[in-house]
Amino acid sequence: MKKLPGAVAPHMQRRAGLLVERMSRSLALAGGVALVALAALTVISVTGRAFVKFGLGPIPGDFELVEAGCAFAVFSFLPWCQFRRGHVTVDVFIVWLPPPARTGLSLIGNILLTAAAFILAHRLQAGLIDKLSYNETTFILEMPVWYGYALAVLGAWLFFLVGAYTVWRSWNEMCADFEEMEEEKAGSAASPKNESGEGAL
Repeated sequence: MKKLPGAVAPHMQRRAGLLVERMSRSLALAGGVALVALAALTVISVTGRAFVKFGLGPIPGDFELVEAGCAFAVFSFLPWCQFRRGHVTVDVFIVWLPPPARTGLSLIGNILLTAAAFILAHRLQAGLIDKLSYNETTFILEMPVWYGYALAVLGAWLFFLVGAYTVWRSWNEMCADFEEMEEEKAGSAASPKNESGEGAL
């Protein structure tokens, strides 16, 4: 297959995409399992609280577990959403643009989102280091607070990694659109010459 003009290692990009897809999908599935577990925990805890007079009760520290679990779940979905182009976009203003312009705007958006992901991951990691140094724990379970930070940092850095990959992917897609546009222009320029030649024969 002919290498795209200006594209950066397109074959390697596709192979890297398979690895990035597996990683982000696996983390998203883990986040989904965590959310189901948290939902079950909440239902059990609320049910126990409603039947206190029968000797039941809420799960101790349920809100602390939900807080840490939700932090992990949120950041576990971001990489998959980024890889699958799942973020909300307003396409009504760009549908009239040529494909290279649309992919160029997508490239800019991915660059900005990747920069935001880096800042987010960096600050979360700083918070994790801070919680580790102070050994802060939750009030009821006395669970180290850094557990939730560590899980969130994992998803945040993968979010940045996936964002960097999508910048690479968008660049190559923009190059492909430029190549296709040039081929269409060359084809349309050659068509009148072919028609005039057939008429002369």
